[in-house]
Amino acid sequence: MTTTSTSGPLTRRDLLKHAAVGSFALAASHVQSVLAADEKSQPLRVIAYNVYNCTGWPKDRALANKATALGQMPDRFANELALYAPDIINFSESPSEEVAKEIAQGLGMNYVRFPSGGNWPGTLLSRFEIVDPRNVPLVEGERPQDLFTRHWGQATVKLPGGESLVVHSAHLHPSPEPDTRLREIPLMLRSMQKDLDAGRSMLLIGDLNHTPDTKEYKLWIEAGWTDTFTKAGQGNGLTIKADTPERRIDYVMAAGPIAKNIVESRPLFEGAFRTNPTDPESFALSDHLPQLAVFK
Repeated sequence: MTTTSTSGPLTRRDLLKHAAVGSFALAASHVQSVLAADEKSQPLRVIAYNVYNCTGWPKDRALANKATALGQMPDRFANELALYAPDIINFSESPSEEVAKEIAQGLGMNYVRFPSGGNWPGTLLSRFEIVDPRNVPLVEGERPQDLFTRHWGQATVKLPGGESLVVHSAHLHPSPEPDTRLREIPLMLRSMQKDLDAGRSMLLIGDLNHTPDTKEYKLWIEAGWTDTFTKAGQGNGLTIKADTPERRIDYVMAAGPIAKNIVESRPLFEGAFRTNPTDPESFALSDHLPQLAVFK
């Protein structure tokens, strides 16, 4: 005889009641499954952005200073970035943690912060869970004093469906002489090698401070990284500066299975990310343009 946990035999009313509750739970479970499947099928949208400390550029523009003084910059950044429905964003030259947190909240995102060896921290933001963050994840030893003075960090983003995406957030040294970057990159590749060999999906996002015609760029490509702009971009893809772009130094690179799914990559030379050349008082959110990459 079937019984409940608290009384005697089930009545017809009990059976109808339990059937209704069960049907509702089944329907709710079905809706959740459909939503999860739909989210998993959506493109993954990634933005690399050197945000210039979120102070606006050029700094001598009165309106930029006023917007900063009025505390408007977090909302301005969040609102402009939200137009592109990003899933993952990387900030180089990140602002204070208070400002970064406010932007993350405005976007409905989680975030982790990567301290700088100098005064240029990084922030990784995602609407998905971020786990296992590590700052300057060298294979062995401590960070050399003269390396990674901007930032380099690693974390794992938990994608819908339980997939994991290893993300390296980086801002390399800006010196015109490449020696420092050519010492930084081999240390980074050594740290990445285990995941590269395992064929894990990985992203390298940030201001790498070198153009595609350099030894530094060649090191990434030879190691197995795919430049999303080279794969799916059009034109020259210049990312700096926000009035008249002249160089491409901001990247979203991919490795592993995700590198086969690149469908779009372009700098966002539009909206509040650029200045208005006909208005001497206009300002951009940063001196860099964001680099957007989309994966199916």
